[in-house]
Amino acid sequence: MLVLVAPGQGAQTPGFLTDWLALPGAADRVAAWSDAIGLDLAHYGTKADADEIRDTAVAQPLLVAAGLLSAAALGDIAPGAVAGHSVGEITAAAFAGVLDDTAALTLVRRRGLAMAEAAAVTETGMSALLGGDPEVSVAHLEKLGLTPANVNGAGQIVAAGTMEQLAALNEDKPEGVRKVVPLKVAGAFHTRHMAPAVDKLAEAASALTPADPKLTYVSNKDGQAVATGAEVLDRLVGQVANPVRWDLCMETFGKLGVTAIVEVCPGGTLTGLAKRALPGVKTLALKTPADLDAARELVADHAQQA
Repeated sequence: MLVLVAPGQGAQTPGFLTDWLALPGAADRVAAWSDAIGLDLAHYGTKADADEIRDTAVAQPLLVAAGLLSAAALGDIAPGAVAGHSVGEITAAAFAGVLDDTAALTLVRRRGLAMAEAAAVTETGMSALLGGDPEVSVAHLEKLGLTPANVNGAGQIVAAGTMEQLAALNEDKPEGVRKVVPLKVAGAFHTRHMAPAVDKLAEAASALTPADPKLTYVSNKDGQAVATGAEVLDRLVGQVANPVRWDLCMETFGKLGVTAIVEVCPGGTLTGLAKRALPGVKTLALKTPADLDAARELVADHAQQA
């Protein structure tokens, strides 16, 4: 079974959309999306520097656009399940047919703006903990007043909180943690600091008419498959202020019988986690169009196995 996954914020790098825009029809498609949401996606995906695309209001629509564009370039595929990490859940909702592309980008634009506004209230951030025992790390984070905002599996937890709390973590790492790595994000996402964004996102979601998923849609909330479009949308709203449980998503992939995972552009993060948490599962990350042929071969091999 093939699972198609979409990465979250922090995966973006300057110029990462450049080669994708050279594909037939891609520039026109991105231009139409840009007009629809009032954001020049082509500019930010090709010419903007790291600081500009770190802006939450820019990064989130850019990541969803890249995911949709790269998935479309794969051709007509039918994965057994889809999922996304954090903002990638909106990309996955489009893969599953819950939202069309324009609705997904409209929602993520509102999400990015609302979360950026919430992040501006207090200087906050996120850092990844590499190594260590999850239970020990979570207890240590709580002692420092931090939230385990992303429980990613494969020994990785992301802490979120104020910059002072994160500085304290850097000086006082949990036992067994090898390294604390600051992430390229602009706030403490998936924590109480994002609560002001929930109401604004709910208002934006209320204007949408979601369809029920055509594919198995695995949710960050608890790793469970969600059966209705209304529940998918409800979870997308609430998730901005609640922890991402990617570890539970990967557990579900295993229970579903996953044999291959393809991560859409800008891929790498989620396939890296899968290599450690799901040994034996084939993985491929779409970084540039040069990866498309290998991805199509993987999809074809999977289809033959099915």
